[in-house]
Amino acid sequence: MGFAALASSLLLANHAQAQGEVNIYSARKQALIAPALDAFSEQHDVVVNLITGSADALLSRLRAEGSASPADLFITVDAGRLYRAKAAGVLQPLESDVLAANIPSHLQDADKYWFGLSQRGRVIFYNPETVSPSELSTYEDLADPKWQGRICVRSSANIYNQSLVASMLEASGREKTQLWINGLVSNLARPPFGGDVDLLKAVAAGVCDVTLANTYYYGRLGQSANPDDRKVYESVKLFWPNQADGERGAHMNVSGAGITAAATNIENAKLVIEFLTNHESQAWYADVNNEYPVVEGAQVPKMLQPFGEFRADTLSLSKLGENNRKAVELMDIGGWK
Repeated sequence: MGFAALASSLLLANHAQAQGEVNIYSARKQALIAPALDAFSEQHDVVVNLITGSADALLSRLRAEGSASPADLFITVDAGRLYRAKAAGVLQPLESDVLAANIPSHLQDADKYWFGLSQRGRVIFYNPETVSPSELSTYEDLADPKWQGRICVRSSANIYNQSLVASMLEASGREKTQLWINGLVSNLARPPFGGDVDLLKAVAAGVCDVTLANTYYYGRLGQSANPDDRKVYESVKLFWPNQADGERGAHMNVSGAGITAAATNIENAKLVIEFLTNHESQAWYADVNNEYPVVEGAQVPKMLQPFGEFRADTLSLSKLGENNRKAVELMDIGGWK
């Protein structure tokens, strides 16, 4: 499902006739968000001015600009980063009956400062030539000595890993989480390195047998025009952890958005978030990003359907930000570099 192609200037030529404007800072690359914003602009007759950049750079920019920031809406990835934006005072709460109805409560900030737009799982990936899925079960099991020298992970500085540990802190407490980190680190095939795609390639190449990565990176490899990427996709398999009765389910995180504290076009910014949660937008946004919709009943991308059904952890993602500092402390104590 697609939207009309993005006009080169996001309909700036119609500025004089439009019903106002909205200024957006987005950590999502232009190709992954602009067509949806173009469709919004056409439907609501609102000019959309889009600036894209890295999540951390845009957050630093919002902090530096303060009350003078032109941004009305901040779109970024990971609940941990959204929490940082909230804690930095660059977001404001938003009341919306549409968002309350569309987005499950655990996928939005408890105080309504941000709202999830799409979901990604951080799950286990393995080499089927060296690992049987019957050997896999939970995140916690990766600390078992049977995995010694067989696991690859990213750095502890990575927000995705920090959020995973933050979720474990909430589920298991400090002592058990520390023991898990200690065990995981002792099972590493080599010191933490690279990004998620590098880890998936390492598993395919036999550098390690198992890794933790976000589902959308795996889906992206499967859709790549590069035959080497597709070979990695075919050589690595996905496993949904913590699925047994009584288990909490797979760790999920979100991309999301919040109204900036300096916003002057609040109503239009609210309309953008609401628009991105209708079924058509959800299906397109999830598909182009290889992620799962946050709205129940929205179409799951075809690329992700072979990944199968799974139980997702329904922990309030606000906890990921609240537990972030403790998570980083435990990772440091455990020697997760």
